[in-house]
Amino acid sequence: MSEPLLAGGIRAVNVGVAGFAGPPRAHGAVVQDVDWRPPAGGDRDAGLVLARLEDDADDPIGARVAAANAEVVRRILAAQPVLVDVRPAAEIVPGLGGRTILHAGPPIEWSRMCGPVQGAVIGAVLYEGWADSPDAARRLADAGEIAFAPCHHHGAVGPMAGVVSPSMPVAVVEDAASGRRASATLNEGLGKVLRFGAYGAEVLERLRWMASVLAPALARALGARGAVDLRSITAQALSMGDECHNRNVAATSLFARLIAPALVRTSPGAVAAAALDFLEANNHFYLNLSMAAAKCALDGAHGVAGSTVVTAMARNGVEFGIRVSGAGDGWFTAPATVPDGLYFPGYGAADANPDLGDSAITETMGLGGFAMAAAPAIARFVGGTADDAVAHTRAMAAITLAGNPQYAIPALGFAGTPTAIDCRRVVDSGVAPVIDTGIAHREAGVGQIGAGIARAPLACFTAALGAVGRRLGVAPSGAAARE
Repeated sequence: MSEPLLAGGIRAVNVGVAGFAGPPRAHGAVVQDVDWRPPAGGDRDAGLVLARLEDDADDPIGARVAAANAEVVRRILAAQPVLVDVRPAAEIVPGLGGRTILHAGPPIEWSRMCGPVQGAVIGAVLYEGWADSPDAARRLADAGEIAFAPCHHHGAVGPMAGVVSPSMPVAVVEDAASGRRASATLNEGLGKVLRFGAYGAEVLERLRWMASVLAPALARALGARGAVDLRSITAQALSMGDECHNRNVAATSLFARLIAPALVRTSPGAVAAAALDFLEANNHFYLNLSMAAAKCALDGAHGVAGSTVVTAMARNGVEFGIRVSGAGDGWFTAPATVPDGLYFPGYGAADANPDLGDSAITETMGLGGFAMAAAPAIARFVGGTADDAVAHTRAMAAITLAGNPQYAIPALGFAGTPTAIDCRRVVDSGVAPVIDTGIAHREAGVGQIGAGIARAPLACFTAALGAVGRRLGVAPSGAAARE
């Protein structure tokens, strides 16, 4: 009787395609799967650039990239964002004057804007008094009478539609370490709001109250008590169940606690009460402060030659775009997709607008989806489990260069949130940055219809990496980039 060919049984390692392990297992083999894929998704040109830009002390280019990225990480972690004032946007935002309206995401012209952004623009025109009806506002935009620009080009950020017009009050955030400033509008709350494209009478009334009552009250309070340390609030909120993008319950409460005494001392009783009532009813108020703090820190890290670190991720409802420190001031874009998530009753994916807003600046800073392990409650809201939240944070650590020691996550042994997204690691691994986000209805003014998880398109990172390579003299022949 002959001996079996493999008397000890088959023990195999399956590399790559998981389906290849099925037949051996069916015949009793023990198979160990290895999750491997070709670098850069098999793109030869991108792979060659990736290889040249890897850290290598013996290679002048690799050494330069390593040094540049170390400097970017140092700048990000050294930022000390504090809230210093609330002022009309035209007084604070560089270049915002005349009939200019800022929007979320990379540049886009009026005719290509999605429904929520067009609706928000109409609302801003009515709020500013440039037109007296929605039809008249639309005609102004159609005729080219309104100038448009991304918030990011003016040191600002805005959630969802992201619209900022000259008279709107903005929160002014300053980096105490460098003096650099960034700004964001004040959060309106939920329901019918401008950022989702609503422009009815109740929306405009709320905006005018915020400009005439809330903003001056907050400005007086800040003037009396001094700057509010946003880095400290964010750090505390992460230990209290927030991730400071989709969940800001703790952070808003901490902010209200800090500002309340000064509000009461510097405003008439009815005004202070109304401001505190507004904060009490608006758990999302801190979101815009979190965004401005992240923008302030990341702007300070932009423009370092040779760096492959992402300094902005943003969406305009049509395109998703990123900016990279060492790739110039241009955007690298790909079509925005609809987030995968849970919908409110009566709505589904067919109703959803593609991903929208500047709020992914929080993920770029290591918050939001990158800090989901700190906020297990958010997992149910976006359609997942507490284990999913931990898995998302751990996955993001593989595509970032540092853990932020200021922003510790208790559930992970107080490890810092994954910070400084590295294009090289994204392209090499094929792991896309995760964003936990609200889902907007595709029609203006309907509002939020759900929440979920969005992924940044990998094509943006491949194009950006190619741009960094070209600036360093490593020129891919086939990689396309928009700079």
